[in-house]
Amino acid sequence: MDLFAKMEVPMLEEVKAAGIYPYFHQLQSRQGAEVIMEGKRRIMLGSNNYLGLTTNPRVVEAGIKALEKYGTGCSGSRFLNGTLDMHVQLEAELASFVGKEDAVTFSTGFQSNLGIISAVVGRNDYVICDKENHASIYDGCRLSYGKMLRYKHNDMQDLEKQLQKVPATAGILIVTDGVFSMGGDIANLPEIVRLAKQYDAKVMVDDAHGLGVIGNGGRGTADYFGLTDQVDIIMGTFSKSLASLGGYMASSKRVAEYVRHTSRPFIFSASIPPANCASALEALHVLIETPQLVKHLAELSMYMRNGLKKRKISIRESKTPLPTPCATPIIPIYTYEPMQTFKTAKRLYEEGVYVNNVLPPATPEHECLLRTSYMATHTEALLDEALDIIEKVLNEND
Repeated sequence: MDLFAKMEVPMLEEVKAAGIYPYFHQLQSRQGAEVIMEGKRRIMLGSNNYLGLTTNPRVVEAGIKALEKYGTGCSGSRFLNGTLDMHVQLEAELASFVGKEDAVTFSTGFQSNLGIISAVVGRNDYVICDKENHASIYDGCRLSYGKMLRYKHNDMQDLEKQLQKVPATAGILIVTDGVFSMGGDIANLPEIVRLAKQYDAKVMVDDAHGLGVIGNGGRGTADYFGLTDQVDIIMGTFSKSLASLGGYMASSKRVAEYVRHTSRPFIFSASIPPANCASALEALHVLIETPQLVKHLAELSMYMRNGLKKRKISIRESKTPLPTPCATPIIPIYTYEPMQTFKTAKRLYEEGVYVNNVLPPATPEHECLLRTSYMATHTEALLDEALDIIEKVLNEND
């Protein structure tokens, strides 16, 4: 059989032929609240640059200085020749910021989940995942030798059912996103922690979309619920709020040392390049010094959420177990069907607003979305302009 016979992407040719292919648009400017993309100004509502720090002068200057001092790369793994003093400083400051004893940095966020889960979960262990967890978590589970079970999204009764399936002799790791990347929901961490105690499980939170977004001064999901000391592993990325590239694990010293010496994705990958490390470190300093950025981001996100509702635009409500309204900067707009989603995204793009398409299997059938996300550097005037364009384009489809 021809190995390549299976290489067909569903809908690809149809969407390209219709001129509504939504991927790989080319940026010609910095990643900011407004961008130049393929020759035209667009309002950026499709970035994870939550604090807008990719264009912050301090962050940019830190990257330039590191490039001049250390060169372009480390030419090896952290395990051997690739550890800079700056890597160690970043780990120490990250651990302190999120409230853990130690931290380990990885070359990407995706690699972080691969490296953590594959090291921690052994042959006779179980890892239990929320069904809407990020793809990197699932791949980390596959790379481990443990058995994976899944529970319905944020369904604590189903989580308990899965926990009850685990033999008493097995170790258990419960893994959840803190802020879910597609819907903006916040994990029911209080109940997850309660069940973990009851069933003698450990808890890992992927806080890629939580750091810099929720919690005291942007310290993330565990801090948001006051549960930092009861969450065993906190994972995050530098490619979102920290405006760079890379990832990290924060945990006890015991767990961190174990992962440093057993995680194949960590040991056999080159370390984070100097400019990326310095940019992430300086972005962390900016976050620590200006916690009002996090508050402003929440205010802008609520402003946009209310603006969409006022215009009677159907959004997926982001959920939190707390009674306070959810103010995460991820607001999905319902478009329901795939072709309609592609067409709407194309029209928005033509009118000057960039958004992301979300299709099955990332959503249920007939519940396709346009994922919009916001930055602390957006302004109300810019959001009003985007709201007018979104309303105009969606009304064209009625």
